[in-house]
Amino acid sequence: MAMRYKLIVTLAAVALSTIFFASCATTPVEKPHALRLNQMTAEDQAPALLEYQGKTPGEQEKIARTFEQQPPLIPHKIDGYRIDFKKNRCLECHDRPNYKEENAPKIGDSHYIDREGKELKHIWMGRYNCNQCHVPQADAQPLVSNTFQSIKTGN
Repeated sequence: MAMRYKLIVTLAAVALSTIFFASCATTPVEKPHALRLNQMTAEDQAPALLEYQGKTPGEQEKIARTFEQQPPLIPHKIDGYRIDFKKNRCLECHDRPNYKEENAPKIGDSHYIDREGKELKHIWMGRYNCNQCHVPQADAQPLVSNTFQSIKTGN
C-alpha cells in the first residue's frame, strides 16, 4: 500500500511539474513598456508648463464630478494661495462666515467635525489642507491610456 501511495504521489508531482514548465515555455514574454521617454543616464526633460482651466475665482462654472464621493475640483487658479498653520487663503472665500458674501461654494459640513464626531465652530485641522483632496484642473494628456467612464451625476 505504501509503495502504491508513493507511486501515485510521484506521478502526480511529475504531471504537475510537466504542466507548469509547459505553460511557462508557451507564455510569450512581453518587454515592459516604461513611462520614461529617455534613457536612465540621460538628463530628465522638464515637463511642459500647463495652463490651468480656470482663471479668476468666481468667473467660471463648477467642474462636474466623475465618481461618487469625489471632492469638488477647484475651477480657478490657486497660484500664490497660501495654506499653512497661520493662513489658509481658501477659507477667505469658502468658510462659513464668508461664502455668501463672496458668492462661493460653502465648505462641506463634514469639514467642521473632528475625528471623534464633535461639531466645531471652525474648520477641523484634519481638513485644513484643502489641496490634499481638492485640486485645480489642467488640460493634460493622460500618461497611460485607460477606459474610465464618468458616472455622469450632477454636482
